[in-house]
Amino acid sequence: MTIGAKAPGGGLKPGESDLTDLMRRVAARDEAAFRALYRQTSAKLYGIVFRILPQKDAAAEALQEDYVRIWERAADFDAARGSPLAWMATIARNHALDEVRRVRPASLEDMPESFEPAAEPIDPLAARDRSERLAALIACLERLDDDKRAILISPITTAQAARRSLRRRRKITESVGVRSAARKAGGGFPVSMARPNTAA
Repeated sequence: MTIGAKAPGGGLKPGESDLTDLMRRVAARDEAAFRALYRQTSAKLYGIVFRILPQKDAAAEALQEDYVRIWERAADFDAARGSPLAWMATIARNHALDEVRRVRPASLEDMPESFEPAAEPIDPLAARDRSERLAALIACLERLDDDKRAILISPITTAQAARRSLRRRRKITESVGVRSAARKAGGGFPVSMARPNTAA
């Protein structure tokens, strides 16, 4: 039977109505309901994520982000369209696949010995064109007042955005008593609550 499928005879699977009730309460920002939802579903979601991201740290980090998304989007859940577990599994699966697709630069040490990086062709006309466009951009920036120029010249870096995202995740998870324990325990389970029930 697939995740979130209806039980034979068209009824709900055991516990599905409980999860639906928990999702409604999480949508109303009930922290106790969120903890209960985590306890009941984290093992299954971790299994889904770990199959896609087989590194424990990456899977644990992704799962923590998934629960932040579930907390933030709980009001979007529609019981008429499917089970809570199927909805949550879709969030976890799609996020894990996005992580796999994200381009990660490969180091030369990871390449086979026969690999020879291609030399970048030198195109003097393209270099001149870039220089002219850069000069035009600098001239435009000089015409702006200091505040506007500062906004354009110092955008948020990827590292800054990542730190903001991490602070946001920590704030949300700590507000409901969910804290990262992957470093403490060395395991793949991302919160300090009891380990997920793997018998489910």
